[in-house]
Amino acid sequence: MSQSPDRPLPTFSARETFFGTDKTGDAAISIAGVPMDIATTNRAGARDGPAAVRRASRMAGGTYPDLWPDLYSLDFADVGNFSLMMGKLEESLALIERQALEHDHLISVGGDHLVTLPLLRAAAKKHGAPLGLVHFDAHVDTWDENYGVPVTHGTNFRIAINEGLVDPKRMIQIGIRCRVEPEVWQWTLDQGVTIITAEEVHMGNPADVAARIHQVVGNQDKTYLTFDIDCLDPSCAPGTGTPETGGLLAWQARSILTRLGGINFIGMDVVEVAPAYDVGEITALNGASVMAFYMGLLAASKSQAE
Repeated sequence: MSQSPDRPLPTFSARETFFGTDKTGDAAISIAGVPMDIATTNRAGARDGPAAVRRASRMAGGTYPDLWPDLYSLDFADVGNFSLMMGKLEESLALIERQALEHDHLISVGGDHLVTLPLLRAAAKKHGAPLGLVHFDAHVDTWDENYGVPVTHGTNFRIAINEGLVDPKRMIQIGIRCRVEPEVWQWTLDQGVTIITAEEVHMGNPADVAARIHQVVGNQDKTYLTFDIDCLDPSCAPGTGTPETGGLLAWQARSILTRLGGINFIGMDVVEVAPAYDVGEITALNGASVMAFYMGLLAASKSQAE
């Protein structure tokens, strides 16, 4: 059983697992930490993200007025942290992929954004490639290299597209506002990727953004969700390795995410939470909340199917 409102516990005494669950074994939905940050290009520290989000998630679980029913209606477990090969990038990616394949529906917390690559490799093997991709971020992450290195947290989605893991015509990026070379931007568009900049989100409204996401990825084919916490403005998420000004506010991200019901999501991740730079735990809480909103979508879908 997962902790639920009929077992009242003050937040501070709840288990330091994701959403305070006491289930750690087999479940329909597995939540795992992926504490790897050896592919970062600015500030390190995202290896501590899983622990920080776990702790903050005790405040994020439950029932939300814009997402019924209660996420505790789901069968989910905290399966711990994935193992890594310390200091060995390719070996760690292979190890993450093997561990991800053990789970039917995986929600993971990184770690830097490169962890999404082995998670997508596993998801594509399990669910069939190519997948749709909903990608919240400040950065396009489609560079061909970062500082002469071809495999970093900034090249992950170029690799995923080139490997056929995702269908770029069913891939949409939300919140983009980074410095980027024209050739990288154009390559991304040329593949068929849809980009919604942070300014477009600010000048529009969340309902229109959500409608565009539905239009791009569809509601039938399998889709993966990845949320880089630096999609949020530093005022909402200071605890991250590569902050960018002018980002989405937490309410905007919430309003978009809670309107994504009906999409056939098969997994998701939250990445780039670096608690050493956080203030008052707000970055970790926003990361946990993103997970909670996603799980609310799954709970609503489950309820409708019953």
